[in-house]
Amino acid sequence: MNRVVITGLGIVAPTAIGVTNFKNALSKQKNGIEHQQNLKDLGFSCQLAGKPKISQELLNLNFSALEQRGLKANGLIYGVIAGLEAWKDAGLEINSERYDEDAGILFGTGILGVDKLKEAFDYIDAKQVRRLGSTSVLQTMASGISAYLGGKLGCGNQVSTNSSACTTGTESLLMAYERIKNGQAKRILAGSCSDSGPYVWGGFDALRILPNQYNDEPEAASRPMSATASGFVPSSGAGAYVVESLDSAKQRNANILAEIKGGNINSGAQRNGGSMTAPNHQAVISCIQKSLQNAGIQSSEVDCINGHLTATSMDASEIKNWYQALGQPKKFPFINSFKSHFGHGLAAAGSMELVASILQLKENVVFGNRNCDDLHPEIANLIGRASVPLNPVNQKIQYLMKASFGFGDVNACVVLKSAEEL
Repeated sequence: MNRVVITGLGIVAPTAIGVTNFKNALSKQKNGIEHQQNLKDLGFSCQLAGKPKISQELLNLNFSALEQRGLKANGLIYGVIAGLEAWKDAGLEINSERYDEDAGILFGTGILGVDKLKEAFDYIDAKQVRRLGSTSVLQTMASGISAYLGGKLGCGNQVSTNSSACTTGTESLLMAYERIKNGQAKRILAGSCSDSGPYVWGGFDALRILPNQYNDEPEAASRPMSATASGFVPSSGAGAYVVESLDSAKQRNANILAEIKGGNINSGAQRNGGSMTAPNHQAVISCIQKSLQNAGIQSSEVDCINGHLTATSMDASEIKNWYQALGQPKKFPFINSFKSHFGHGLAAAGSMELVASILQLKENVVFGNRNCDDLHPEIANLIGRASVPLNPVNQKIQYLMKASFGFGDVNACVVLKSAEEL
């Protein structure tokens, strides 16, 4: 069995684009949620969202003029920019002639190319099917993101797209980890992306699970673990990471950012209180505990947790699940939620948050929790205020746990270790 490490990162987030800018934004507690005039015009209750700002310069750096013609799939754009950054960050070449059977892509999404799909529907209904263009299929099929990246990078190993709602990004990391651990690949570009816009966010607004009382206060709207949390703020973007065998990374003298020690993926099967939108708490606890077992560490060794924590009424329940899973510790680890910075990225949530979590390991810092001055009393009574820092805390981190719990009662949890000893 191979040891598995992370050697490159890429990020497109509402707060910043590029790893260096992203790290600075996290350090400064920057907020990426803004009022969206188009949502107001369309009669949305929640008129806020986090949306990355893609400049023409960025498009020119990542797409040719020909590739940009008719390009409307936001998620594809985000994923390609993040994926190529991670590949370069790992010190790997982008060579149009190279074919690498040891390299693969496992890049997830929830839905891709919604704006392009609407355009296609309009052309078809108008009996103008010939105007669809040659890239409409690529931009609207879920696997378009992995296919596009695989072609750009010449990856000849597994090239696939996974889709598991909010767990997608964390699941992609664990799928890549398993394949490399078992010797079926040497390096895999993993991650996830999510489209943006009203056609993506409308269904959640209809479910009445988004906040509507902060439309004039965008920066105050996303409030994980807060007593006044009233729903998640939707966002979009992409996170990417190069997952590689330790031997391969050392052979090419790569910069190792973290080691993946283990993890677990499971489902609550919508039983024992679980549903499409609510977790089976026992399954969540089991996922966390089996992650620790798979990683071969004790719960007392965990220094920091990045939770799912969406700013809904389920936040207190998630904290209870962590508390039970870790054996009801007297001193609870630091815990944070990056959704307070840039909202809930849906299928991109896990990957964007993983990039931030890996930066915590690398920099030995716990980034703070915005909008959590009024910590939920159940959380305060269970784990204490000190475990939920409002501002960044310099802290030696050896083991970090990251979990994502998704729509459909699906769970994923990973244990990461500092690379200092490698």
